[in-house]
Amino acid sequence: MAARVTSLLFRRPLARQLLNVNSVQRCFKSTTEETPSFARGLFFGQVQADQAFPFPNVLTEEELETTGMLINPIERFMDEKVDSKQIDVDAKIPDDVLNGLKELGLFGLQIPIEHGGLGLSNSAYARVAEEVCKDGSIAVTLLAHQSIGLKGILLNGNDAQKQQYLPKLATGEHVAAFALTEPSSGSDAASIRTKATLNDAGTHFLLNGEKIWISNGGIAEIFTVFARTNVDGEDKITAFIVERGFGGLSSGKPEDKLGIRGSNTCAIAFEDCPVPIENVLGGVGQGFKVAMNILNNGRFGLGAGSASQLRRMIKEVAEHATTRQQFGKTLSEFPLIKEKFAMMALDAYACESIAYMTTGMIDRGDPDCYVEAAICKVAGSEAAFRGINECIQVMGGIGFMKDYPYELGLRDSRILSIFEGTNEILRMLIALSGIRGVGDNLKELAKAASNPLANPGALLSAVSSRILGSMGSSGEAVTGVHAQLADCGKALDGHTKAFGKAVEAAIIKHKKEIVMEQLSLKRIADATIDLYCMAAVLSRASAALDAGTASAAHEAKLAKAFCNAASRRIDTNLKGLKPNANDDELLVGIADDIFEEKNYIPPHPLRV
Repeated sequence: MAARVTSLLFRRPLARQLLNVNSVQRCFKSTTEETPSFARGLFFGQVQADQAFPFPNVLTEEELETTGMLINPIERFMDEKVDSKQIDVDAKIPDDVLNGLKELGLFGLQIPIEHGGLGLSNSAYARVAEEVCKDGSIAVTLLAHQSIGLKGILLNGNDAQKQQYLPKLATGEHVAAFALTEPSSGSDAASIRTKATLNDAGTHFLLNGEKIWISNGGIAEIFTVFARTNVDGEDKITAFIVERGFGGLSSGKPEDKLGIRGSNTCAIAFEDCPVPIENVLGGVGQGFKVAMNILNNGRFGLGAGSASQLRRMIKEVAEHATTRQQFGKTLSEFPLIKEKFAMMALDAYACESIAYMTTGMIDRGDPDCYVEAAICKVAGSEAAFRGINECIQVMGGIGFMKDYPYELGLRDSRILSIFEGTNEILRMLIALSGIRGVGDNLKELAKAASNPLANPGALLSAVSSRILGSMGSSGEAVTGVHAQLADCGKALDGHTKAFGKAVEAAIIKHKKEIVMEQLSLKRIADATIDLYCMAAVLSRASAALDAGTASAAHEAKLAKAFCNAASRRIDTNLKGLKPNANDDELLVGIADDIFEEKNYIPPHPLRV
């Protein structure tokens, strides 16, 4: 048995192989914790019900009251003071609007109270983010400031750095920016070329290089900058806190963008910019870890913001659909229109559910939830774009006109699947993070099997779980799922078991080359997203049914419909992982032909 199990495993630890492929794999976090996060547990074929049920509700009554007190004035401000159309035309947020945002405390939402901020939890922060997402340019300005711009100081800064920088960042007196992307480095963050060289006195690093597409780049005073440094003869990335006032830092002209036009986006250049050694963030040579930690901690906000956009659009367009008449009926009476609204509602409900399940898990201290946060970003960004596109379709010609907000919503939402990690990169992160844990588990099983007398208990436990796992994929009841949703709970359990088997089979089939099987990894990631969404909507709807809320019956409908649709998608994705069950080779061949010719190949059908 030991020889057979060993033959299924890699010659080197999976984690090491993944780290040798490219920068996507360098995004991995440690999976050595005894209990993985909920999403990573799915890769083992397990629904860890105690993590997802009941639906996380970590805010105390005092926190709920505080959040409510914040929401009302922000809502009024956004409705009364913000002219999104004019911001789009002028490609600039007016100074009085920015000052109003500062007075509301929106620049210091998660900065601790002792440093002048509001000290909000992740759940409360996401709820406030929903309100500022009413305007895409304002949302990007604020989220770039605190979700990534100053987040490194919060997560990795020492006490002196926090005391020095956070108070002015909290009030908005200083605006923050995150400077990672370069002309030659987009998704491949490890390939940056900006350099930081220690001066002869050993007191300062001199920064030289260029960053592009930096949100808040022209208005920020404080930058989190990533540059290559020499560490004991090795070239490693280091993070720095850089002040504009240090000198040697210049900003380019604002970019003319498709959407979020009022947010400031520009290139920044460094020419012998002197940075004190005290401004190294997280340690010399630790910059890549700092960057991934920042990005992985902020993505849930995009999920919450996307859901809020969908909710608002549904409300506005439903008014039109119930009053606009064609062929003697309102639009709302036609099944094709009903389908559009139902699908938008399913997306909104799922995005809300995963966003606040994730923030709840983080707030209560669950194992690292970076996979869940990535799911929020991928699912939310794509749902938002689908939703606004459908709203324009329902509105017809009105939706296409600039006098109405829909075309602006479409343009603003297009960026969501690109920044803070493209959705393609995040799908690889989701899939490979979970696969790593399963691979490590298989390696440990092989080790135990090679010397069963050393730890017979561990071997017996592992073999027993595998035998039980091979006895079928029929779903069992999931603890915490309401009786009205029991069939959906069993579907979640059954699909999760099947998913775990499919993941293990993929690892055994591809071994170390699995990191390059991107089309298979996409199917694994999409199945993970659907499974996590199923768990979240079932948990939320079950909580509503248990509490007997006024919306409970409707939420049960949403949960059932979402789970049914997700089940079909999961079946399709798992089937596509099997041999000869997809067109991957054919599609890759077509693309290779195009790239060889650098052109579309067939001649025009009229031959002229």
